[in-house]
Amino acid sequence: MSKPIKPLTNEELKAKAPSLFQEQPYHEVSDKYHFIPTIDIVENLREQSWFPVSVSEAGVRDITKDGFQQHYVRFQNFQDLINPSGNVVELLLFNSHDSSKAFTISAGIYRYICSNGLVIADSVFDSYKIKHLGDRNNDVENAVARITEVKPKLLSKIAKFESIKLNKSEKEAFMQSALPLRFENHLELDNPNDLLNPLRAEDTKDDLYTTLNVLQENLLSSKISGYNKDTGRRFTSKEITSISKDVEINKGLWDIAERIASIKDSSYALAAWGTIWN
Repeated sequence: MSKPIKPLTNEELKAKAPSLFQEQPYHEVSDKYHFIPTIDIVENLREQSWFPVSVSEAGVRDITKDGFQQHYVRFQNFQDLINPSGNVVELLLFNSHDSSKAFTISAGIYRYICSNGLVIADSVFDSYKIKHLGDRNNDVENAVARITEVKPKLLSKIAKFESIKLNKSEKEAFMQSALPLRFENHLELDNPNDLLNPLRAEDTKDDLYTTLNVLQENLLSSKISGYNKDTGRRFTSKEITSISKDVEINKGLWDIAERIASIKDSSYALAAWGTIWN
């Protein structure tokens, strides 16, 4: 059994991301801007048995925007918190109070073996965006209902990914396709295959899902060295701390994995593509 996760209290949320508790929008937003206090949505989700388990907020260059910047909260369902499994479908909340990011609820996967969070590509699960304009009505409830509905289908996708085996050249092709998600064309890595090296013995496997997670973890956090082909200067990659870049890499990797699955298993395209809401 996986080690349980303890939900975050409001005190813990505020210590890590004070912007969740902002009571008014940034002063330069339009008069038509419909302010959605993030903490109100957090409380709403708690009432629907979704509890916050992780939170972060973006840094700011303009100090006047501190407290209004983009922030990101991950939620797990009560059922998964009391009976955790290897992979858990999460609810992901994105928001800002300076109009830089629309309120968005989408789906993710939490992998207990490495405390790792994947963000599902929009091609699989359309993010449910709530504009900062007009009346919200029951948008939050609708978004939660849709994510709850799709949970078993997302877990079925993971099972399929785990059943698809990749040989060495296929893993390397996956890695090469993923490089542009993190590194621009003028950057050349010394040993790009290092991105396929697992960080733990449990990930020494050849299935698509494990390969996806190994690449994700390495692209986000590993120190990969290389050089700039234009200037000749050397570089060492740093951990990704940008919320937007983190999500971009996650979604891009999932998209590539989807394409690989449809190639490796002809039944996957019929069973999984375009039928997520059926």
